[in-house]
Amino acid sequence: MASGVGMRKNETLICAPLMADTVDQVVNLMHKSKATGADIVEIRLDHLKSFDPHSDIQKLIKECPLPTLFTYRPIWEGGQYDGDENTRFNALQLCMKLGADHIDIELKAAHEFNKFLNGGKPEKCKVIVSSHNYDSTPSSEELGNLVARIQAAGADIVKFATTAVDITDVARVFQITVHCQSFQVPIIAMVMGERGLMSRILCPKFGGYLTFGTLEAGKVSAPGQPTIEQLLNLYNFRLIDSDTKVFGIIGKPVSHSKSPKLYNRAFREDGFNGVFLHLLVDDLPKFFDTYSSPDFSGFSCTIPHKEVALSRCDEVDPVAKSIGAVNCVIRRPNDGKLFGCNTDYIGAISAIEDGLRENGASGPVSPLAGKLFVVIGAGGAGKALAYGAKEKGARVVIANRTYERAKELAEIIGGQALSLADLESFHPESGMILANTTAIGMQPKIEETPVPKEALKHYELVFDAVYTPKITRLLGEAQEVGAKIVTGVEMFIGQAYEQYERFTGLPAPKQLFKEIMGDH
Repeated sequence: MASGVGMRKNETLICAPLMADTVDQVVNLMHKSKATGADIVEIRLDHLKSFDPHSDIQKLIKECPLPTLFTYRPIWEGGQYDGDENTRFNALQLCMKLGADHIDIELKAAHEFNKFLNGGKPEKCKVIVSSHNYDSTPSSEELGNLVARIQAAGADIVKFATTAVDITDVARVFQITVHCQSFQVPIIAMVMGERGLMSRILCPKFGGYLTFGTLEAGKVSAPGQPTIEQLLNLYNFRLIDSDTKVFGIIGKPVSHSKSPKLYNRAFREDGFNGVFLHLLVDDLPKFFDTYSSPDFSGFSCTIPHKEVALSRCDEVDPVAKSIGAVNCVIRRPNDGKLFGCNTDYIGAISAIEDGLRENGASGPVSPLAGKLFVVIGAGGAGKALAYGAKEKGARVVIANRTYERAKELAEIIGGQALSLADLESFHPESGMILANTTAIGMQPKIEETPVPKEALKHYELVFDAVYTPKITRLLGEAQEVGAKIVTGVEMFIGQAYEQYERFTGLPAPKQLFKEIMGDH
């Protein structure tokens, strides 16, 4: 269903790449594209199994309910066409004559194609000259030279696609896009792969001519393409403009995170001009140094970056400093300095306390007071939970794969240390609390669990910070032996409240957050 939320604040087009075996299938996809919310379709002639240029092109143009872009991509540029150039040029020329709105020709073939056309280019048809780099993203200077060569090849619209080796590669492409925009040069500039995703979502902010959105997840014409539905309804693509503030979840892995779903919906309903992205980051200091403009306003941090993030902040909340990790970083608008805080422990501890109260605990003090609280993991989230439990009066035990790290954290907070292997036989008392803060059991490795089922019978409550899947193997087995369980979804919602308020200066829409995550 087309959404786009009615309002439109940018002119960047959403283009649906159509790849099918037959012309009839392509026509069917054209109508589906329009219904889904695309502005234009790219017809990939090189994917057709049988192709009669004159009758097929005529039919495709006549029956298309949207503007058209015809591409006949050869094998040597990542496409399917394996014939001679003359046949290919003839087909593209026919597209132009029969009324195509755009055709795409590769930079490597543009000079020959221009000679072939011999000046016979219809005014209506815009020629996109394209270049694809499936290995890396060149330097700013090389990208500038590439754009100049594409323009010199007679492009009405410049197009290049590079590959992100690191998320910071995208910054160079944004710079080139802005530069072209300032000279009124229409440009399509994409960075392929998961690390390049933000190039596809933020192109309206920087003035890109179009972005590609697929009809179905996985059916992509280049690596990293989102679906049209995601562009419109997850990322609020139509609402992005040059003033849009950029936020995101920094992690590795990160594509599983539900944060964009939560924040983008709330931004939209609050009328806040922001967008929240998945940011697959390998080198956090490099990321912060590269995206240092005030437009990149705030970040959630997840595994494995919470501790490094703290060291890169100019100012850190005292609680986060005690924990030794931050999960929220704000760029201050007045001086651009980074402020770090930790909302993990608030979300998790509140959820665990609520779980114990549901189990019958009552009274003015925390139901954690006096409890033996076993934390699995000594990373950022482990530190946060250990600190939070200690603050509430619990006796804390840290279990970690490497005993040294467990011992280090236990000494800081005043608790006991165990290796993860020892946890199986650790049951000094019944009614303990168990909190997993590692990624063990997270998609795709859902069959994994940090603790054998038999050991779980000694715990009153088991909490898992993993929320994809909602019921991990650890929680499923805890439930089976009679323990109260608290899912990572509760922690996720709890820690998001404060982050939202810090990001926007608006009160967190608590009911909306619960509704959004209710179907998770």
